[in-house]
Amino acid sequence: MSTDSRTPAVSVPPDVPPREEVPGDLRMARRLWPFLLASTISLIPFTVFGMYLVPIAEAANGTVAEIGGLRGLGGLAALVVGFALAPLIDRLPRELVAAGGLLLLGVSAALGAVGNVFALAAFCLLIGASTSILGPSIGAAAADRFASPAAAGRAATLVSATTSMMAMLAAPVLAVPGLLWGWRGNLLAAAAISVLLSLAFFWRGRGRKAPARSGGQRVSYLATYRELARIPGAVPLLVVAMLRTAAFMGYLAYLAAFYDEQFELAPGWFALVWSLSGASFFVGNLFAGRYLALDRNWLGPEKLLVLGLSAALVSVVAFYFSPTLPTTLVLTALMGVSHATVAACVTTLLVRRSGDLRGSALSVNASGMSLGVFLGAALGGVGLGFAGYPGTALAFGTITLIALVFATQVRRPTS
Repeated sequence: MSTDSRTPAVSVPPDVPPREEVPGDLRMARRLWPFLLASTISLIPFTVFGMYLVPIAEAANGTVAEIGGLRGLGGLAALVVGFALAPLIDRLPRELVAAGGLLLLGVSAALGAVGNVFALAAFCLLIGASTSILGPSIGAAAADRFASPAAAGRAATLVSATTSMMAMLAAPVLAVPGLLWGWRGNLLAAAAISVLLSLAFFWRGRGRKAPARSGGQRVSYLATYRELARIPGAVPLLVVAMLRTAAFMGYLAYLAAFYDEQFELAPGWFALVWSLSGASFFVGNLFAGRYLALDRNWLGPEKLLVLGLSAALVSVVAFYFSPTLPTTLVLTALMGVSHATVAACVTTLLVRRSGDLRGSALSVNASGMSLGVFLGAALGGVGLGFAGYPGTALAFGTITLIALVFATQVRRPTS
């Protein structure tokens, strides 16, 4: 394929990693702990918002539906900011970008503690904007710490696995301090930690240079998107990530209601179901990422991507027609594992193939997933409204099937 002579081509590392051994997870974690810590902090403000939605709505003199709907502003902000800033992620030192994201996160958490409608709207907007900056920057920074594509991909998936672990543990971890100082105290604590961590990242990043591009040339803002499109498999991978997120997040949006209606599961018992789903996603993401770092030729990331989506398709359709609680719980776990596997495959392939543009690629990917959150909740609601839970199964099954079709277009490079 020919390229614009004025625009340097993306340096795409070979998809097969060098023979050098990929470090173990504990060794990687010791090296990457600042980025892993930042990934855990990024989830706290929105977790507090979800956990304490009822008292937050009461404090804001609004209904749960009205205040809860403000969260959609965060997805919108993440979509716009993440896509707009994607070409800039690779132009600045990663630590400085992460410092900016953490500072914005702290400001937004402090605003959320104010508790009125306007402050909460600003909180949701700024949280979405900050996470769209923070996630790609720390993922790319972690990958940059290792030379081989296999190790770089594993580092990025280790960050995402830590994020998914925090999604599972955040609620119980925050419950105890919440008894002492309430939801406002949790938000203010998150603000303080974010600002302190931002200063630490700024100190680490000062004096560092932006990641160097191969050939030493810089791609223009708009040309970055053209270069991303030229990365082998990048477009179908980004579509898969968006649709997978739509199917899984849409499914999670109606999970509590489904268990309540079908099995009359009280909120306390449903918390265990939520933990099962989160634990399954964490374990799937952790072990899939580790397996992909080994790069076994007989089942590489392209094949595992298709396998994971096939399992997700079967499980989401079977879930809504499952007759008993035990089988439904098994399908809940299978949904978590299969979607986590797909997420690990997408991250690994993007990091390996995007080379110098991995920060931009991860930023666009995060924006697409933010859009997926909107699509999933909306399409699931349409299906539920027209045909009940069978309609929801049809909606999420169709989304997953389309993702599977795109996944088949992600092929292993021949050279």
